[in-house]
Amino acid sequence: IFEYDLKKIIALSTLSQLGMMMFSISLGLYELAFFHLLTHALFKALLFLCAGILIHGAGNTQDIRSFGGLSLNFPLVTVCMNLANLSLCGVPFLAGFYSKDLIVELACQYSWGIFVLLMMFICLSLTVLYSVRLTYLSFVGPYGGGTSISVCESDYSLVGPVAILSFTSLVSGPILSWLNFPTPVLIFLPVFLKWGALFF
Repeated sequence: IFEYDLKKIIALSTLSQLGMMMFSISLGLYELAFFHLLTHALFKALLFLCAGILIHGAGNTQDIRSFGGLSLNFPLVTVCMNLANLSLCGVPFLAGFYSKDLIVELACQYSWGIFVLLMMFICLSLTVLYSVRLTYLSFVGPYGGGTSISVCESDYSLVGPVAILSFTSLVSGPILSWLNFPTPVLIFLPVFLKWGALFF
């Protein structure tokens, strides 16, 4: 939460998602852990590519305090990185939602106790917290004084893979879900638990 190095923030968020996969395995949901691994690989690759473009365009600095207002110089990378961040947070109908929400709902369906559920929801809210902080300090916040060049967005060897991974971050969730789980999963939850993940 208090890290300022762009690559470290993304790498540490990988540890957070690995924790989600281990949580899924601890519940006996091995297929869901693998499903989350696949979707996570796609949007995390997009995050790292966007971070590389930002670092290259910002004069090889990784400190997000020196970014600020990069959405003006990097509009395409801003959209793609925010798409990956929203997928990481589990926003509905993006790739991360299909795997993360299923893990959360099945964990809520099995009665593992209030402590386990509370820890899971706190971890979900921390993911949203550091993702929103990264977006704010990099794209929305005040200009940090670093140099920034927008020539990166005219290089198709950089932008091409980002566009392809952005598309996969949009469509891979339902496609992988249909491939991995040909029969639908029936989940019965009270309303407050059903909306719990979205609330946190």
